[in-house]
Amino acid sequence: MRRSMPARVVLAGAHGYGATYLRRLVQLKADGVARLAGVCDPRPPSPDHDGLPPGTPWTDDLADLLGRVDADVVVVAAPIHRHHDLAETALRAGADVMLEKPPTPTLAGFDALSDLSARLGRVCQVGFQSFGTDAVEHVRSLVADGAIGDVRGVGAAGAWVRTRAYWSRSAWAGRRELDGRPVVDGVVTNPLAHALATALRIEGSDRRGELTSVHTELFRANDIEADDTSCIRVTTAGGGTVVAALTLCAQEQREPYVVVTGSRGRVVLWYKTGRVDVTGPAGTDTRTFPFTDLLENLLRHRADPAVRLISPLARSGAFTEVLEAVRTAPPPTRITAPHRVVLGAGLDERPVVAGVDDAVDDAATTLRTFRELDLPWAGTVAA
Repeated sequence: MRRSMPARVVLAGAHGYGATYLRRLVQLKADGVARLAGVCDPRPPSPDHDGLPPGTPWTDDLADLLGRVDADVVVVAAPIHRHHDLAETALRAGADVMLEKPPTPTLAGFDALSDLSARLGRVCQVGFQSFGTDAVEHVRSLVADGAIGDVRGVGAAGAWVRTRAYWSRSAWAGRRELDGRPVVDGVVTNPLAHALATALRIEGSDRRGELTSVHTELFRANDIEADDTSCIRVTTAGGGTVVAALTLCAQEQREPYVVVTGSRGRVVLWYKTGRVDVTGPAGTDTRTFPFTDLLENLLRHRADPAVRLISPLARSGAFTEVLEAVRTAPPPTRITAPHRVVLGAGLDERPVVAGVDDAVDDAATTLRTFRELDLPWAGTVAA
């Protein structure tokens, strides 16, 4: 059987998380699956790019690059406010797209990109890596089979630590807008976006139009525009409830998870590791599932359309509806002393919100929001 030619891949955005894609492409080249055809980034290569093949075209203009090299796939790992226009440029050039999350910073942009890809017959995979494990479908099967009884709702909890260095990493970090363009770089929509997106997928309401309401409680303890501590509750068209409680101001970093609570037990998915804990009257059973790389999945789908895309753009529709609610909500409420304590100094400085580590767990398991939990800082008036 004749071996297919490696896919020609262009990387748009090679710094930050984009450097991870570059390392992955080096491995895919060694496997004979793909080769790097060019890089688009306004900044020059850095020591993070030691695997860059010699002679690889590097430019700051994607349209110009795609006019000079043939590309089968364009990976968009650029700043959030560039996702839409770069993905559109790639689609119009005849390439399929591997698009980092969030797919677009507006719902209108999501709809336009969805329409364009369908009209051009191109595919777009969104970088929600947490979808790349059978653990998600395993949880859905357990719930459907009644393993935990009647489902009360799906919760997501994320308690992470981020220092001033994180918010200083780029001009768009922690911004709601930059130069008049939406960015929406808050805890819900970027660093802990996987928690919410995975919860929506497990609930079975991840597509456009499958949510009936979105309630937002947005807070910030850092000196940023966007939210760093937030709670979201959505109601689905099927009557389900999803609550996501997320913070970047924890006392200590914890592994995020999604929990489905039922009348006879609960299922917890630790989505970064693929571990599933099922707890019922007889105790707890644990299984761990491997991951499939989303870029490799896209390349396999291109070679054989029978291979199902793991994270197609359409499956980010409900997530983007929540993003739109966050984007259009009033600015986050400021959390101040005594509920905000600052630790560290310089680039290691970070605020800690009193009791937030336990609050995210309480919200995810009880399906109550921060204000419903009567947290003292949840009613703080913005300064």
